[in-house]
Amino acid sequence: MSGFDALHPSIQHHVVNSLGWRDLRPLQEQAVDPILAGVNCLLLAPTAGGKTEAAILPVLSAMLTNNWKGLTVLYICPLRALLNNLEERLSYYANLVGRRCGLWHGDVAQALKSRMLADPPDILLTTPESLEAILISRRTDKAFFFGNLQAVVVDEIHAFAGDDRGWHLLCLLERIGKLAKRDFLRVGLSATVGNPDRLLSWLCSGSDRGSRVVAPPAVGPSEAEVTVDFVGDLHNAVHVLKVLHRGEKRLVFCDSRARCEELANLLRAAHLNVFVSHSSLSAEQRREAEAAFRDARDCIIVATSTLELGIDVGDLDRVVQIDSPTTVGSFLQRLGRTGRRPGAKRNCLFLTTSDESLLQATAIVELWRDGFVEPLEPPPIPYNVIAQQIMAICLEQKGISMPVLFQSLERTLKEMSISPDTVRGIVSHMLQTGILVEDSGIFGIGSKGEQLYGARNFIGLMSVFDTPPLVNVFWGPRDLGSVHPISLRQRNDEPVVLSLGGRSWRVSHFDAGHNTVSVVPVDDRGRSRWLGTAAPLSFKLCQKVKSLLLGSSSPAHLSKRAAHRISEIADDTAVDRNGVVPDALGNERLALWTFAGLRGNHGLSKISQTAPTSYDNFSIRFSGSVATGGLWSETVVRAEEPAKQGVWPSSKVKFSECLDASLMSVLQQTREIDDEAVAFIRNLPIVARRGKPGRATEELP
Repeated sequence: MSGFDALHPSIQHHVVNSLGWRDLRPLQEQAVDPILAGVNCLLLAPTAGGKTEAAILPVLSAMLTNNWKGLTVLYICPLRALLNNLEERLSYYANLVGRRCGLWHGDVAQALKSRMLADPPDILLTTPESLEAILISRRTDKAFFFGNLQAVVVDEIHAFAGDDRGWHLLCLLERIGKLAKRDFLRVGLSATVGNPDRLLSWLCSGSDRGSRVVAPPAVGPSEAEVTVDFVGDLHNAVHVLKVLHRGEKRLVFCDSRARCEELANLLRAAHLNVFVSHSSLSAEQRREAEAAFRDARDCIIVATSTLELGIDVGDLDRVVQIDSPTTVGSFLQRLGRTGRRPGAKRNCLFLTTSDESLLQATAIVELWRDGFVEPLEPPPIPYNVIAQQIMAICLEQKGISMPVLFQSLERTLKEMSISPDTVRGIVSHMLQTGILVEDSGIFGIGSKGEQLYGARNFIGLMSVFDTPPLVNVFWGPRDLGSVHPISLRQRNDEPVVLSLGGRSWRVSHFDAGHNTVSVVPVDDRGRSRWLGTAAPLSFKLCQKVKSLLLGSSSPAHLSKRAAHRISEIADDTAVDRNGVVPDALGNERLALWTFAGLRGNHGLSKISQTAPTSYDNFSIRFSGSVATGGLWSETVVRAEEPAKQGVWPSSKVKFSECLDASLMSVLQQTREIDDEAVAFIRNLPIVARRGKPGRATEELP
């Protein structure tokens, strides 16, 4: 029997007659049987591969067959924008069979939330942070609200699993499972990952159900059109976008919001039809841009990584990447936005503007062609998340004892590999610092905890990440979005001109009390800034860059310009097949080219005899004399390796106040150093060659 035949008759009817589908996609067909059998699943497919329907159709079928009542399904997403985008579609599917969807996140009006608490929908679309808010609220009857839960769908699960939000989610699922008093079904949706079995095992920690990865064959390199070009700067990229692929709908990815705004301004100045989407635009602005783009032709939408995550912008002709993403997985997400029409090929054009981005993009495509996708590993020992959960459960249960704490998180603690003694140590430190108080073995939030996290009904406890301070921007009554306060710095008494949505706005008034600015449109070139951190490149990716510089491969996907530039860089760069190459920088400065990745070079910097002045993904730089010749471990590394310490650049950990110095040191050491890369580089010889990495750029003819 096919998967379609196993669906409830009402679902079958609406698939054919309401949706007008002739058949199900392979993933949708293969997902029906395991989900109906109650097996936990990880559904893998590229963006726009039908994952949402693959999960929701059999879940709705089970809802009808088993007559589930009340709130029985949670649909969890990493972004509010993705929830907003999905709500209309999922509500339509649910309404076809007489069921309801509800949307719950920070932008939803309190009146709507109150109605849902009194009369829960069948399916609730939400985020982990909103679930935490529901659990710690004193106005919620949590047992009533979650008591009928039967299934949880986690969309874009790879966006959770790679950071502490994933651990937060697992803690929430275990706590909600205690309220529901059942082992509910878990379904994860993801793009391709390198270790799907591990990701599914992680999602299912705390569940005794069987599990299965459902992954139809993915599109291979031979079935996609991918080209890496070198254009030298953003102005040349605009020239290419203007003359190439006219008449097509193009989605252009940039690596930052500021870069996104800069490119959009340049494209608009070149009289191209351009739209913008990124996380700092208001929800209204994003929705308008995405809707207009869906309905337009011969246009460009410029976006950050937020449009990787399944938000529907219609049928695309082409994806263009300015410079490079940091992982193969991210590239696959972007590639998957194209090729949805029958007979159409998936495609991606890289327009790189620097030597480093050219090498990085080429290496990513080469790894993809090799069949490599990064394994996804949750960050180890999330002590900070445990501290957050201790306080959250104290609020949820109006005080908690140590046995109840362990009972609430028993299985998640096991998955985290965190021992009971470590948890007791965290509680002890929180008591000593006044973050917690104890009365007859019952813990509650102390005065220090109230001071640190109590503002606005403990809103700071609802998430495990910090949001930088932002200033909201208004044009009259219209919300345009937000910028970092650094964007408002005035130079030489000139007016401050911002860029939002690819348009320029002069600041006319700043309301410090409400943290808002009023703006008016202008023709001058604007600029906005946001604080962010670049993701470190992996050891695997950096070693692939090294192999490119050694000329060990001649990638077929390079344009003539890109191939010529890589050849020039290789000629000018000090690289050796078997070792780490020193590079004289002048003024008694030296760089050691390790190609170890940022986490690898960070680890090497901690064990070096001579303190480095700086390091990046590819090299470590020193001032003063450093011996060369022989092995790294003989010439550079200290004879006795000290304890690794020091703070990772940008390694602020939320709830670090709840951890003592020793736990913080272990947390940083474990997360910030790539021990495999360090061990590999230590065993390489230092080769006494000299060279100078190329830095030239090329103007287009």
